[in-house]
Amino acid sequence: MTDPPPASPSPPRPHRRGTAGHLLGAYGLPALTAVLFLTFSLVLPRTFPTRDTIDSLLSGQSIPAVLALAATVPVVTGAFDLSIGYALGLAHVMVMQLVVDERWPWPWACLVVVAGGTAVGVLNGLVVEFGRIDSFIATLGTGSMMYAVTGWVTGGGRIVPGPEGLPAAFTDLYDSRLLGLPVPAFYVLALTVVCWLVLERLPLGRYLYVVGSNPRAADLVGIPTRRCTVYGFTASGLIVGIAGVLLAAQQQIGNPSVGLDYLLPAFAGALLGSTAITPGRPNALGTVVAVAVLAVGLTGIGQLGADFWTIPLFYGGTLLLAVGLAGYSARRLRTGADAFREAPAVPAPPPPPGRGGGPTGGTP
Repeated sequence: MTDPPPASPSPPRPHRRGTAGHLLGAYGLPALTAVLFLTFSLVLPRTFPTRDTIDSLLSGQSIPAVLALAATVPVVTGAFDLSIGYALGLAHVMVMQLVVDERWPWPWACLVVVAGGTAVGVLNGLVVEFGRIDSFIATLGTGSMMYAVTGWVTGGGRIVPGPEGLPAAFTDLYDSRLLGLPVPAFYVLALTVVCWLVLERLPLGRYLYVVGSNPRAADLVGIPTRRCTVYGFTASGLIVGIAGVLLAAQQQIGNPSVGLDYLLPAFAGALLGSTAITPGRPNALGTVVAVAVLAVGLTGIGQLGADFWTIPLFYGGTLLLAVGLAGYSARRLRTGADAFREAPAVPAPPPPPGRGGGPTGGTP
C-alpha cells in the first residue's frame, strides 16, 4: 500500500489591515460626535446638554443635511454639482413667489418647485455628459444662470408675505413636531434611508459607484455611464427642490442670496462623510454623521462665545481635512486591491510518485 499523498499546504490567510484600524476608520466619526457632545456638556453644563440645544441641532441642521445628501449623489459618480447653492436660493424664492404673489395653493407651489429642481438636475447632467464639459465648470455656469433668474424674479429684493402671513399648514412643514421631536429631523431620516437603499441595495446604486470609481471599466462591462451620471444629477436636483421648500417654510420670506450660505457646509458634509461608515467612498449614512459632527462642533463653539468669523474658518478647514482624508482612504483601498491582485498564487502540490501524471507514469 502506498502512502497517502501529503496534505496540500493551506493557502495563506489574507493580511488584515487591523480590525482596530478598520473600526476606527469606519466609526471614528460617530465616536467623535459623541466625544464632542460629552466634552461640551461638561464644559457648558447649563446650556449645552439641554432640550433646546438638541431641538436646535435637529431642526437647524436639517436643511444643511438635506443639501449635503444632494451633494453626495453626484460625488458618487465622480462629479460635483456646484449649482446646489444657487438652486436652493432659486427654489425657495420660487415657492414664496408662487404662494405670496401668484396666490397659488401651497401644495401645488411645492410640487412645481420640486419638479423644477428635478428638471434642473436633468439639465446639469445633460450639459456635463453630452456637452462634455467638466462638472465644476458646467454646474458653476448653470448655477450662475440660476442666480440671475433669482435676481430677475425678486428684482434684487426680498419677497415678504402680507399681513395675513403664510398658510399655517405650509409653515408647519418646518415648525411642527412629531413624537416630541422637530419634524425636519424625520425628513432627513427619510431621505437618508431612501438614499442608503438606492446606493447600497439596488443595482442602480452599484452602477453609480462603478461609474465613479472606474468609468472605463463601467463602459467595458456595459454600464450606461452617461445615463448613470444624468441620474445622479437628477437625484441631486430633486433633493435640492425639497430643501428649497423646507427653506421657504423656515425663512418665511424670499431672500435671493441665502442659498449660497449652504454651499460650503453641504460639500464639507458630503466629503467628510466619505471617510465614515464605508471609508473611501461617499455614502448617505456617513454624510449625515459628518453633518452631525459639524453641527455639534459649531454649536459648542458658538456657546463658548466664539466670533462670527470662526464659522467659515471651521467649515473651510473641515473641507480641506475632508478632501485629504477622502483621498487618503481611496489611495489606501486602491493599494490594498493592487496588493491583493499582485499576490503570488499558491503552487499546487506535486502529484505523488507512481500515480498518473507522476514520473513513472501509470499505477504500479
